[in-house]
Amino acid sequence: MLKLLYRFLREPDKRILWKFIYNFAWKGRIAVKKFYQRKQQGKNFPAFLMLSVTNQCNLHCKGCWITPSKPPAYMPLDIFCKIVEAARQKESYFFGLLGGEPLLYPGLFSAIKHYPDCYFQIFTNGTLFNDDIAKQMKQLGNITPLISIEGKETESDLRRGGQNVYAKALEGIEYCRKNRLITGVACSICKTNFEELVNERWLKDLIDRGVHYLWYYIYRPVGANPCPELALSQEQILCLRKFLVEMRCRVPLILVDAYWDHLGNALCPAATGISHHVNPHGDIEFCPPILFSKDNIDQKSDVESLLEQSEFLKEFRSFATNATRGCVILDCPDQLQKFLSEQKAKDTRGRDAEGQLSQSCACSHHIPGKEIPEKSWAYRFAKKYYFFGFGAYG
Repeated sequence: MLKLLYRFLREPDKRILWKFIYNFAWKGRIAVKKFYQRKQQGKNFPAFLMLSVTNQCNLHCKGCWITPSKPPAYMPLDIFCKIVEAARQKESYFFGLLGGEPLLYPGLFSAIKHYPDCYFQIFTNGTLFNDDIAKQMKQLGNITPLISIEGKETESDLRRGGQNVYAKALEGIEYCRKNRLITGVACSICKTNFEELVNERWLKDLIDRGVHYLWYYIYRPVGANPCPELALSQEQILCLRKFLVEMRCRVPLILVDAYWDHLGNALCPAATGISHHVNPHGDIEFCPPILFSKDNIDQKSDVESLLEQSEFLKEFRSFATNATRGCVILDCPDQLQKFLSEQKAKDTRGRDAEGQLSQSCACSHHIPGKEIPEKSWAYRFAKKYYFFGFGAYG
């Protein structure tokens, strides 16, 4: 932890570090506290929001839930601002910006510039990064890029449907280091990239490149090209969990997951209501891979009322909590399909997403009796009090 603290004090630009500490960490703690208070009152405005600002992308990844359209869809700027303003009124200041590829969203940095008191995490494939983009992020100060890497040279091209994807992503990381940004890498772990990305050498390589945090996902076979054969086995999921717990005590790199609490119990963050997703059309969704909605944000909408009083989200949270501690997409797609049909939810991508759920059944991180608690005191504290301590599963 001392080495990690030293890296954060030495590597990022001091103004960027201050924005990270105040806008993200301090205000994030306030947002979580306010969320918990609302939850006790039966209100469920999220502490964090995920916004997909466009469905346009320059890659074609396996397992991607996004369906590009012609012409591409872009979240209207007034809707973007309306959502951010409503969240700020609730003292929620953190936003994950997704796509497609969010760097293809016109006026992205102009929109962020209006909200210097907020913090934005940009989920990007990194291939469009250049020095000018990194400089704009540095100038704003309240942005952290999260660059997705799905394997080394060959695997990245196969998984992402592009050429030289790995090299371009590494080049993007170098621009981040040059401009002294707080930089993250995201890895969706599947059978074909497990050996390449779940090892200490990979972590040390990222540290040497100036990466400050690594977010591990479990591959979910969703979308128009789900590739269920890539889904992890139960043994691999347990191996990944053990690796995370061990490496958190050994390397000066923040290792993020959204699957286990401090005791190693499986969880779904969206089931707590702590975060939900809004797509480019303004449809409010349970989480990014579940492409169904019954509520839409438009110019006339009251964002606060839609999120707090949505019967669909309320019923979905109850369904997800009672169905499994893990991921409903992986553990019980048949029950999910039935629930969505009974709710008469809108397929927000218009591609028979409900019919494709049958292909998503795979091993989940919910493996009763094989829980692996956190060893690191810092991660135990953060997971218990900062992010997951809400008793979502009773």
